Formats: sequence, C-alpha cells, structure tokens
Amino acid sequence: MDYRKFDGTIYIRMDKGDEIIGCILDVCRKEQISSAVFSGIGGCSEAQIQTFLPESKIFETRTVSGMLELVSLNGGLVTDENGDLYAHTHAMFSYKKGEEHCVAGGHIKSITVLYTAEIELRPVNGGRISRKFDPETGTGFWSFE
Repeated sequence: MDYRKFDGTIYIRMDKGDEIIGCILDVCRKEQISSAVFSGIGGCSEAQIQTFLPESKIFETRTVSGMLELVSLNGGLVTDENGDLYAHTHAMFSYKKGEEHCVAGGHIKSITVLYTAEIELRPVNGGRISRKFDPETGTGFWSFE
C-alpha cells in the first residue's frame, strides 16, 4: 500500500494481498483522522459480503472469490463510543461464473486485493462524525454530537 495527500484528500493505492478496510483504517490512524468518507475501484480476489438481518440483529456473511472486479466501493469511517475507528462499507463486484456474468454486493466485512485497488479518502473537515449504537436495531448510526 502507498498513499499521498493532495489538498486534504488522500489517495491510496493498494497492492496484491492487501485487505482494503484494514488499509483504510491504518491510513486514518497514521493521519489522525477520526471521521471520513471513501470510495474506490479495483481488482480483488475475495470479498466477505454481509446482509443485516433485522429480526435477529445479526449479519449473515458469504464469501465470494475469484477474479472480482470491484466496480463500486463506498463507505464512511467514524469513531465509536469507545474511541475506536469503525468503517461502514458497501461494495459491488462483477465476476464470471462459467459463461455467466454475475454481480454481488452489500455490506462488506473484508476485501482482499488481487492486483490493485484505488481509493479516495476524504476526511471530514471542520467537525467530526461519530457512531452511536442503537439498541433497537442492534447496529450503529452516525451521530453529530
């Protein structure tokens, strides 16, 4: 992984074997960023995609692997009630299964880079967004307190 900062925006290039969410969190820790939004594209080898099930308040996880074209990555990074960084990430992938072209997407637990990923990280300026746990839904939401 390598990154550069231009006019307050950070551009991250990830390499084979890098885990995307972990790399974004590492950059934020190094640059002392407590809240940001990010987007990106790339070529990946594995993704753990989750779907939140409100009735049980758990995430169901499935793994997709192979040549995965990361066609859209979007997310936010905030600090939770304990001061820990938390990334909320969604992504869409295209891939082939035999002769069929497929897509898969949703909430992301992890993504492993196959050959590269290019991420734009935009820190929040002039304020901070945090994460507040909501016991009714079993998940967290942005808080502006």
